[in-house]
Amino acid sequence: MTGLGEVKNSGIKRFRKFKTDQYYPPTLGKPEHHIVNEFSMAVRAGNRIFLRGQTGFDLDGNFHGIGDVVKQADQACKCVRQLIEEAGGSINDICKITVYLLDREDRSKVYPVIAKHFKDVYPCSTGLIVSGFAMPEMLMEIDVEVMIISEGSSEN
Repeated sequence: MTGLGEVKNSGIKRFRKFKTDQYYPPTLGKPEHHIVNEFSMAVRAGNRIFLRGQTGFDLDGNFHGIGDVVKQADQACKCVRQLIEEAGGSINDICKITVYLLDREDRSKVYPVIAKHFKDVYPCSTGLIVSGFAMPEMLMEIDVEVMIISEGSSEN
């Protein structure tokens, strides 16, 4: 912090800042699901990239795949790739993927979609079955951890 209480920029770059009350369509969920908050879709801190959990929402706030976990997973993977690239990385920089599912039976539907999008990347992976998400229309969510070894690197 500076002497005036301001936070110094320490090499942290935020991508696609948004306000939740302006991002989530009011037609999804219930009024109590719509909280007011400010987030970024991606944050790059040095050589690490942190992404907001990706679901069936595209980067403009449109929801894809109501009732269809495959369409939601496909949309989530497209956003993961785009956000990583916007932050200066590539999918080859993904170190870990965490997949959250509402229904255990959806593993056989979602994992082939992930495999298609991240072929030959070989990240670590954790899969969890959860009781719910921020919006009831969400059936899955993907979280990734990214580490860029060198700019433009796509080494294995």
